[in-house]
Amino acid sequence: MIDHSEHAPSARRTNWAGNITFGAERLHVPASIAELQDLVAAGTAVRALGTGHSFNTVADTDGSLISVAGLPRRIEVDRDARTATVSAGLRFGELTGELHRNGLALHNLGSLPHISVAGACATGTHGSGVRNRALAAAVSALELVTADGGIRTVERGDADFPGAVVALGALGVMTRLTLDLVPAFEIQQWVYEGLPQEQLLGRFDEVLSAAYSVSVFTGWHGGPIDQVWLKRRVEGGTPGTVPHRWHGATLAPGPRHPVPGVAAEHCTPQQGAPGPWHARLPHFRLEFTPSNGEELQSEYFVDRRDAVAAYEALDRVRQHFAPLLQIGEIRTVAADDLWLSPAWGRDSVAFHFTWVPDTAAVLPALRAVEEALAPFAARPHWGKVFTTPPEVLRELYGHYTDFERLTERFDPDGRFRNDFLARHFPRTGR
Repeated sequence: MIDHSEHAPSARRTNWAGNITFGAERLHVPASIAELQDLVAAGTAVRALGTGHSFNTVADTDGSLISVAGLPRRIEVDRDARTATVSAGLRFGELTGELHRNGLALHNLGSLPHISVAGACATGTHGSGVRNRALAAAVSALELVTADGGIRTVERGDADFPGAVVALGALGVMTRLTLDLVPAFEIQQWVYEGLPQEQLLGRFDEVLSAAYSVSVFTGWHGGPIDQVWLKRRVEGGTPGTVPHRWHGATLAPGPRHPVPGVAAEHCTPQQGAPGPWHARLPHFRLEFTPSNGEELQSEYFVDRRDAVAAYEALDRVRQHFAPLLQIGEIRTVAADDLWLSPAWGRDSVAFHFTWVPDTAAVLPALRAVEEALAPFAARPHWGKVFTTPPEVLRELYGHYTDFERLTERFDPDGRFRNDFLARHFPRTGR
C-alpha cells in the first residue's frame, strides 16, 4: 500500500475555525478505495475528516484521521432518473456547476459552497426555505467502507437507511452518495434592512415564507432586524421585482454582507440580479475560499410552531449573549425522517449564532441560550458548539436508541468511535 499520509508532529492539525486541535498526528489521504479499505481495516481508531467546518470534536480522534478528498473524482449524472452519484469528498462547489450544465440542480445549498458533500450530510447541515429539507434529505443511497474494511451500500427503503445518512461518521467512511435532483432553476436575491421586530413576530410565517429561501439576520440588540435576505425563484423565465418598502423594511441600496459593516465582495450577487441556483442559494461565492474562520458557531432547531415564543424567550435574555455575537441568523428547515437530523419529524426554525472566537467567554452565553430554548425541545446542530447534556438529547430524538444499536451492528469493536460519540452515545458493558 502506498502511504499518502501527511504527518506533522510539531504542528497539530486544527479545524477550519482553529478552536479544535485534532488529537491525531497523522492525516491519511488515500488515492484509491482499496487504499482506504486497507487503512480502515488496519486501524484501531479511525475518523473521517471533511473540510473541517465543524466547530466541535465530532471528527476528532487520537488514532487516524482519513480524508476522502484524494479519491478519484466522480460525478455521474442520470438525467432521466434525476440523480447524481458523486464522490463523498467533493465540495458542493465542485459539483453544482456540472449538475447545472446537465440542466439539473440540488433542492438547496448551505451558506458556504466550500463544505464537503459527505460532511454536510453526516451532520445535518441545511439551507433555508419552508419547503426545503436539510441537504441530507436529497441522499437516496450511500456507500461506506465499514469497520472490517468491506464496502457496504445502503439505499432508501432499507431498514438501516434513516439512521445511516446523518450518522456523524459512526458507521464508516463514506465514499460516494447518490443524490436526488430537480430541474435547474434561477434565483434572484434581495436584501432588506431595518425590519421592525414587531413585524417579524406578528408576521413570522409570512416573512419566512416570502421566498424560496429566506434568512433573517439579527444582532439581537432589541431594535429592528438588521437584514432579511430573500432568494426568489425566477418563474416562467421572467425576472421579478420587489417593492422598495416591505413590512416596514427598506430595500438595501447596495450589496450587503451578513455581518454589518463587513464588505460584501465575497457574497453572492444581490439587488435582484438573476443567476443560477448554485450562485445564489449560498450566501458566499465559491471563488472566495475561506481560510481560518475567526468565529465560533452554534445552532438550535425548534418546532416551527414554537418559533415566535422561542424568539421572545431569547430576546428576554439577549443581554447575556448579544455582546459576544458577530451576527445571528434565523432560517427554516422542512421536516425529514432521518433519525439524527435536527429537523427529524417536525418543520423547524433554526436559530444560528456566529460568535466571537473566544470559547471561554462564549460558553456562559451559550448556556443562557440553551436555558431559554429548553422549553421548546431545542435540538443542537451536531457540528457546532453546544453544551446540551446527552441525557437531554436522548429525549429529543425518537430513534436515539435505534441509532445506538445501529452503530453497534456496523462497528461492534468501536473503530469509528471517539470521545464525542462515547459521550453522546455511550455503550454499556464495553
